[in-house]
Amino acid sequence: MPSTPSAYRRVLTTPGALAFSAAGLVARLPLSMVGLGIVLAVTAATGSYAVAGGVSAAYVASNAVCAVFLARLVDRLGQRPVLASAVTLSTSALAGLVVAVELGWANPVPHLFAALAGATMPNVGAAVRERWSHAVRERSLLDTAFAVEAVNDEVVYMVGPVLVTALAVAAHPVAGLATAGVAALLGTWVLVAQRSTEPPRHTAEVRTALPSEPMPWLRLSPMVVGAVCLGVLFGGTEVAVVAFAEDAGHRGASGLLLAVWALGSLLSGVVSGAVVFRRSALTRYRIGILALALLMVPLPFVESLAVATVVLFLAGFAISPTMIATVSWTKDVVPASRLNEGMTVVSTGIYAGVAPGAALVGIVVDAAGASPAFWVAAGAGLVGAGTAWLASD
Repeated sequence: MPSTPSAYRRVLTTPGALAFSAAGLVARLPLSMVGLGIVLAVTAATGSYAVAGGVSAAYVASNAVCAVFLARLVDRLGQRPVLASAVTLSTSALAGLVVAVELGWANPVPHLFAALAGATMPNVGAAVRERWSHAVRERSLLDTAFAVEAVNDEVVYMVGPVLVTALAVAAHPVAGLATAGVAALLGTWVLVAQRSTEPPRHTAEVRTALPSEPMPWLRLSPMVVGAVCLGVLFGGTEVAVVAFAEDAGHRGASGLLLAVWALGSLLSGVVSGAVVFRRSALTRYRIGILALALLMVPLPFVESLAVATVVLFLAGFAISPTMIATVSWTKDVVPASRLNEGMTVVSTGIYAGVAPGAALVGIVVDAAGASPAFWVAAGAGLVGAGTAWLASD
């Protein structure tokens, strides 16, 4: 049922909320900039996509491995000391990577800098959502707060790739990568400087009691599997869209198709934030991921770019509601003392599924063409929908 028109106003006028949300938006830009920025910078310097892919993979893999450990430190020690130290080390490593690429240092030096940068890049999205959980006490408004962050995520993924590419082409091949590092450093430091909205760190007494509040891995595991499936869907769709546009003779249209997909998600995120839900977060997650999977099913049968654009736009509408429900359900399930860790586990699952999804779709494209490759994305969504029924409130 529709909420009162004041839902967004009430959330965004929460003391300090607009400031920490805006800082988090800037700090999250590297999510959509660093990987592409590495590829653009390394290929310009070496002419090798193989080397560029290896350096980018070093960043992504180390980030996936270390993200949960960093989140656990945030839960134990607080946001300020962990996020500030981690992002400073990460951006220093990115600067080292830029120098190594520009000076032509031999492998594996660029790979090592990339791995260090990825291992120490903090999950700012989880930290911002933890601040919302601390600042907004009314449960019905918390979904609106999470909707704000879902919209911010879509802005990041719409703006980041365009920005990093434009800077690399118009200014210098490493300009996009350098800008991503600056955004991470400034955004995160501005966030942690806002002490009044930082959730209180857990005291020694609470940390001693943590074994009595274990992470509910059995309840969380279906959601993590679903998150990996979503990652496969996202990563696979990106590659399939590029191949589909190329087969249609309009490779440049792939960016527009993906932007329309993200636009659908952004609009649904705005709408979701203005609604009070009667159903539980788990029920909404089940409906959302099933709707996303079913909306992807027509794509293998589509031959027209115009029709594909419409289908992707409609499918995009299922993304933000699903992600909002995922965050809400995670908050309800994990202990408050391990909230950052729990959210990071789920978001890392998505991140971890992107590369395998892209690789699998690439294999299918080479073997059967672009349209059949969309079955990988649709199939991953259906598997994720199936695992959602194994989860419990």
